[in-house]
Amino acid sequence: MKYQVTIVASVQKQLDKLPNRTATRIIDKLAALGDEPRPHQCKKLVGYDNEYRIRIGSYRAIYEIKDSELIVLVLKVLKWSIEKTFMLKYGRK
Repeated sequence: MKYQVTIVASVQKQLDKLPNRTATRIIDKLAALGDEPRPHQCKKLVGYDNEYRIRIGSYRAIYEIKDSELIVLVLKVLKWSIEKTFMLKYGRK
């Protein structure tokens, strides 16, 4: 089954500000989530039913999988140091 990958507007704005090569690499990896929403390198976020994170170079993407609707919703794309602070602040590991 193919999932539809949806990127929220705030993430799209962030991607638009990144260098083309970096943004393209991130977008390609996010698009691949449509074929396999739970690749072997993804990590499930503790305390959330359907939220995961995946490493893309020095960035981390946080996304939610809606299996009943076949949707992968990309919620955040963060540089690793920001992601680490975000996880510590909000208790996500």
